[in-house]
Amino acid sequence: MKAVRIELYQNLVNYKKPTSFQLKETYPLPPYSTVNGMIHYACGFEEYNPMQISIQGTYNSKVNDLYTRYEFAGAGYEENRHNIKLKGKEVKKKTGEEVEKYYGAIRGVSTVELLVDVDLLIHIKPEDEELIPIIYEAFKNPREYVSLGRREDIVRIKDVKIVDIEEKFLDDTNLKLKYDAYIPVDMFDRDEFVSNATVYKLNRYYDLVKVKKDTFIRQWKKVRVMHAVKDRDFLYADEEFTFDSDNNPVFFT
Repeated sequence: MKAVRIELYQNLVNYKKPTSFQLKETYPLPPYSTVNGMIHYACGFEEYNPMQISIQGTYNSKVNDLYTRYEFAGAGYEENRHNIKLKGKEVKKKTGEEVEKYYGAIRGVSTVELLVDVDLLIHIKPEDEELIPIIYEAFKNPREYVSLGRREDIVRIKDVKIVDIEEKFLDDTNLKLKYDAYIPVDMFDRDEFVSNATVYKLNRYYDLVKVKKDTFIRQWKKVRVMHAVKDRDFLYADEEFTFDSDNNPVFFT
């Protein structure tokens, strides 16, 4: 069984939590849906290709920064409410006539949380193994700069490698994690891995669900994971775990 392993570096990055707005908070590692999107965009895939992903990484610190926030709710322009006037058009329902209309938007300042000096170790195992060389080539020789998080969060690709994946037992010594990692809650029993880690419910992928004519919504498939921490959490000896060919533990979901 083979997979593509990529090592990435990012200087300042935000992996936004969907429910954070006034302060744009970040996850400690990129969620699966964000990594999935990066892979599909880098490869030029136009439809979803099922794949298992393992996400590990570290960062040095967190900082807060200011950014310009735009709010646009499709409302008509009001001079005392909006500070941006946008020219547009609308179609009258009764006559079908297209008329000119001005919309209003608000520009303001807000705060974003950024991770500093992020190193990532990501394993990708597509359901269709014929995609492995395509994914490898997409990151070995990218057609444009690759970003992960916000569009401006550029990554530096440190290494791309096709590795073998195998299950094997640890020796007599417990293995400390070298990276923080997302570990699916249902992956291990309590006698295999115990942690006081934070549990997240992360977006994995979505299906488009039709709610009415010409209207679709994204229905997300979510996965519960622990955010295990390097040098604090460890894998127990005499238990079976998944590793790559360079002896890095892998936590696929």
